[in-house]
Amino acid sequence: MIAALVVIVLVARSTSRTHNPSVVQSTDTLREFGRYLFYDATLSVDSSTSCGTCHQQFAAFAHIDHAVSHGVLGRIGTRNVPALQNLQQQTSFMWDGAFEHLAMQSINPLTGHAEMGSTLPDVLARVARNPRYQQLASQLYDDTQITIPRILEALAAFTGSIVSRSSRYDAMRDGKLVFNENEQRGLDEFRTHCASCHAEPYFMSNDFASNGLPPDTAMVDVGRYRVTQREEDRYRFRVPSLRNIAITFPYMHDGRFRRLRDVLDHYGSPSKHTPYADSRVTSIAGLSDVERKDIIAFLLTLTDTLLPREPRYRDPYLP
Repeated sequence: MIAALVVIVLVARSTSRTHNPSVVQSTDTLREFGRYLFYDATLSVDSSTSCGTCHQQFAAFAHIDHAVSHGVLGRIGTRNVPALQNLQQQTSFMWDGAFEHLAMQSINPLTGHAEMGSTLPDVLARVARNPRYQQLASQLYDDTQITIPRILEALAAFTGSIVSRSSRYDAMRDGKLVFNENEQRGLDEFRTHCASCHAEPYFMSNDFASNGLPPDTAMVDVGRYRVTQREEDRYRFRVPSLRNIAITFPYMHDGRFRRLRDVLDHYGSPSKHTPYADSRVTSIAGLSDVERKDIIAFLLTLTDTLLPREPRYRDPYLP
């Protein structure tokens, strides 16, 4: 516990803050340091799993087709892998908002039993003896010393640099194209039924809400309640971004839905909602088939055409 507190203090001191506590001062070299770390499987306990194993670039840094995360030694997590994009707009991280600093968030996957399963001392030892990291450190700092705060800062610099703003929606917003009839109707319906949680232009909020799903009894996931121990936070989860939603399935915090149609069927059917459902969810009236199809047509416009193949985000260990 004391060691964790020391890391928190050191990371806070080593990062430059603006209005958003998750933002760290970034340079090309620091981001490159973080990119190599992000894709480095040797940081896991058995050298099998990196951050990039679950956060796949072609899926907007989500884990396509896996309901929940898969970690070292065949271990299975309890939550769906969230996409990594526009993180500098967030003020908290994880589905339950357990971390309020992007650099600190990396501790969880690095040391999580069902994720990379390592320890901070082991991570430090593996990074410190790697010549590539020594060279990058020498370019960044007055010395070649590698520390846990510097490792976490580099990871945050890389993940914080992942930006999604090259979608059909963005082109429409910039006046470069006009939506077709279905897309425009879908946008209008979205603004009526969904935008109170998923606000434009990032289609997220820094809020927590219960989506009204019956809890998975096998997972026993109480959401933000685990962090705050406040009864009103039971079954509440962070409202995620809907950007790139078409390529980040499956959906919801536990990955129970594979199709967007399934998600809309849930939200458009108030009779299916649990008593914990957020009032913004219960206020959604029954959606017609045409409305659901139009909303999906609009959601498809949020797919970024550049992010999945952007060279700056690519795995540097690939040939």
